[in-house]
Amino acid sequence: MKMDVMNVRRLIPTAALAGAVALGATALTACSGAAAGTGGGKDGKVGVTASFYPMAFLAEQIGKDHVKVDSLTKPGVEPHDLEITPKQTGRLGEADVVVYLKSLQPAVDKAVALSGVKNVVDAATLTELKVHGSAGHDHGAEGHAEGEGHDHDHDHGEAGRDPHVWLDPTKYAEIAKGVGAALEKADPEHAADYRKNTDELVGKLTALDSEFKDGLKNTASKTFVTTHSAFGYLAERYGLDQEAISGVDPESEPSPARMKELQGLAKQENVSTVFFETLASDKTARTLAADTGLRTDVLDPLEGITDKSQGADYFEVMRSNLKNLQKALGAK
Repeated sequence: MKMDVMNVRRLIPTAALAGAVALGATALTACSGAAAGTGGGKDGKVGVTASFYPMAFLAEQIGKDHVKVDSLTKPGVEPHDLEITPKQTGRLGEADVVVYLKSLQPAVDKAVALSGVKNVVDAATLTELKVHGSAGHDHGAEGHAEGEGHDHDHDHGEAGRDPHVWLDPTKYAEIAKGVGAALEKADPEHAADYRKNTDELVGKLTALDSEFKDGLKNTASKTFVTTHSAFGYLAERYGLDQEAISGVDPESEPSPARMKELQGLAKQENVSTVFFETLASDKTARTLAADTGLRTDVLDPLEGITDKSQGADYFEVMRSNLKNLQKALGAK
């Protein structure tokens, strides 16, 4: 039945099709729903394929009803571990627009290169990526030196640049503008809507930035400890110091030297809390907390939303992160 309807639709002249869509949009959308995210605009929408949650969220917020967004990284999957099937690579090639962040997910980089998609948005080109490798922030150094064999290298992407830009609302807003421009180019008919939605989203991100600035202005401590070195941009933006337990791979065991160093640092810098995240094991955080008498809490790198997340979307989880940071740092 589905194929018959689809074939009939291809034969209907544009004007008649427009009328048919107006009269029977529900039936037509139901027939073509399986094509979501595969591009080609089979249901009159722009098919956007996003690499993982932060990119998908931007496309959804800016595209709204004009787009169908498909994320390559499903909820609950650690993005850095993503493997892409040949079928997914094929579907990627059918997308109208692809939004990704080069150097975060090697499998995605390879698939995008093979896809031949014309409208590709690489978030890494829309804002400046920096190297966060100061003493204590590089934290993968001990592990690499001692041959622990991490097979994650996302924190040291191209030329050692840190890809976790979405955790800085100001940099995320810069990426949002680029995604909006790409959607305008792919679908000029709805350019005014994309511009309006982009402006609204940038306004919300500017407000979130102000909340973080005000909320973290006066704190008893400026140092926070995490299992995963994802918060370099956030720390830099708001004048904080990030210390990660084992750096690149949140699942890896930290060296005894690093644990001892962090125990000393916790006393020296008035650290109260060790943060873990929802998509990776909390084992190392709990070990350090037990050894030092510290609390544990969640600081979410927002690489995906699940039922364990402290919020339903980017803004809710970021506000939970702010609240948890304020508590841990002793905000006045």
